[in-house]
Amino acid sequence: MGPIRGLKRRKKAEKGIDRNGAHTSPGNQAHQGLDWWEDFSKRITGLSSQSQDPPKFESFLKISRRTFSYICSLVKEEMMAKPANFIDLNGKLLSPNDRVAVALRRLSSGESLSSVGNLLGLNQTTVAQITWRFVEAMEQRGLHHLRWPSAMEEIKLKFEKIGGLPNCCGVIDTTHIMMCLSTTDRVSDVWHDKEKNHSMIVQAIVDPDMRFLDIVTGWPGSLCDSVVLKSSSFFRLCEEGKRLNGKKIEVPEETELREYVIGDVGFPLLEWLLTPYQGCRLSDSQVEFNKRISATQLAAQRALARLKETWRIINGVMWRPDKNRLPRIILVCCLLHNIVIDLDDKVQREMPVSDHHDSGYRQQVCQSSDKTASIIRDKLSLYLSGSLLS
Repeated sequence: MGPIRGLKRRKKAEKGIDRNGAHTSPGNQAHQGLDWWEDFSKRITGLSSQSQDPPKFESFLKISRRTFSYICSLVKEEMMAKPANFIDLNGKLLSPNDRVAVALRRLSSGESLSSVGNLLGLNQTTVAQITWRFVEAMEQRGLHHLRWPSAMEEIKLKFEKIGGLPNCCGVIDTTHIMMCLSTTDRVSDVWHDKEKNHSMIVQAIVDPDMRFLDIVTGWPGSLCDSVVLKSSSFFRLCEEGKRLNGKKIEVPEETELREYVIGDVGFPLLEWLLTPYQGCRLSDSQVEFNKRISATQLAAQRALARLKETWRIINGVMWRPDKNRLPRIILVCCLLHNIVIDLDDKVQREMPVSDHHDSGYRQQVCQSSDKTASIIRDKLSLYLSGSLLS
């Protein structure tokens, strides 16, 4: 399947929700005022031991109740749409909150369908269907949480504060979603990457708050980072001057610096994509420039690490995934990642920060370099080191 470019959104009128995200239509008014989680947690502990302490909401779903309530408000109508009337093994109809919790548990834990089903008293087919309906609902209702900003000034100021790079609008990086494919799959070689794993690539552009601004996924791991970039709509828009086309700034010697993103040495050096200097014999200004790049790159490395740590369905090695559906699951995990940031989720703030998202993968190296971009990078590095005066 080709890369995810974005999906058409449709708007619907929002109905009221209670503090737990429950739909406040007349049909469930009798349930208002009840603590939904207390009832749901009894379902979990009741399957094993009545004396077992109920799990904590935050540890079970990896998000706060406030974030959960908001997600329920986004998808409740789609989650309750016919024809499916999802029930548990006791024949009880699952509420909107129940369904969202099932999907979030599946996505956040990475546990198998049977494990989630056994834990929650559900048929594994029901878990699969609920999770997929949630993915479709998030595609319809959550895409406004992942879009290119209309104004970049705050982002640029934050990046300059981090690494001292002026006019920087984002950090680009890639990660691999590893898969275990059948040996009888005739196209499995396409997905065989340089580290001899089967994988799918995610290319992400991240802001200084670790928020995804743009993603591309669906490409096989056998492709290098530069090829995935050049196949993306982001590349085309930048080349056509329709993206990263804001205010230019001047550096010494009459050099204009347009808006740009930064990437590692796996990407080509372009006027709108600045990468580190390669080689061992670097000047002091080049070494300093690379340090600035490295400090700024942490935003993307940490974002991708947090994405995989929180939404563990895309962590580890996925067992024979549907390669047509996987890009859409990845997209929804990125939407959830952004929602957590947008709502300043306290649970996520307390999680440890890591910058390791592609363990076992060696750094790719791209030798492609635009001549004008090389001159701009040299002037910028000299200016930032104080060798050129403004």
